[in-house]
Amino acid sequence: MIRMKRGQVMAEKHLYGAVLLKAKEILDFISNSETAPGLKEISEHVDISKPTVLKILQTLEYCGFVRSDGKIKQYYLGTIFIKYGNESTQSFNLVKIAMPFLNKLRDETTEAVNLGIVEKDRVVLLDRAKSTNSIHFDLELGGTMHMYSSAMGKAILSHYSDEQIDNYLDQTALKPLTKNTLVTRKDLLNNLSEIRNCGYAIDDIENQEGVYCIGFPLVKNGQIFGGFSISAPVFRVDEQIIANWVKLGLETEKNIVDQF
Repeated sequence: MIRMKRGQVMAEKHLYGAVLLKAKEILDFISNSETAPGLKEISEHVDISKPTVLKILQTLEYCGFVRSDGKIKQYYLGTIFIKYGNESTQSFNLVKIAMPFLNKLRDETTEAVNLGIVEKDRVVLLDRAKSTNSIHFDLELGGTMHMYSSAMGKAILSHYSDEQIDNYLDQTALKPLTKNTLVTRKDLLNNLSEIRNCGYAIDDIENQEGVYCIGFPLVKNGQIFGGFSISAPVFRVDEQIIANWVKLGLETEKNIVDQF
């Protein structure tokens, strides 16, 4: 009996959905690129017309399979893949660069340290260094948080332009998640001004009951890469601990950004 290889069998089958194969070709190219490619670069390296590539990219972005950044759009794999397996986080250079420093920060604080980016006006958790304490709160990889209520989100928002903040607030309802959540435009803007001055953001039980966080932005030359936060049950937090977190967090922020 003649045995055929799997690829030969598949080649002889009539596959349904040619656009899915084209989408896979585009995703494969993005995944294998050393830097995030733009539309022109993708079109030049896949056997698909440029208008079709654009339509497929728009659909993939709508579904969360890719995300784009910059005025001249560069495309990355979407954070939705994090939910399909932790291996997908390796497609984000931010994870590779930041996590060694964030693991060290976790060791120094013994508390959970979270790494995230912004997607569709929400913070998406890319990776985390788990707390070494017996009582801790762990966010779900790929899970999301509001920007206005989370330390990481507010740290990132503080680097938005006035126009970007206005657009965000126009599209976002400031709903209370706890009794401490900032729910007026004026209060949030005042808080963002304070964050700009000090370089870090505080979530004082604003996003989740019983949880205190300090967030730091990851920004270089005006480009926002993401942010990170230290979080712990509020009963483990006091002024001395907060001061130590701020010192260590700012040092960690500098060390990470220096790698970009």
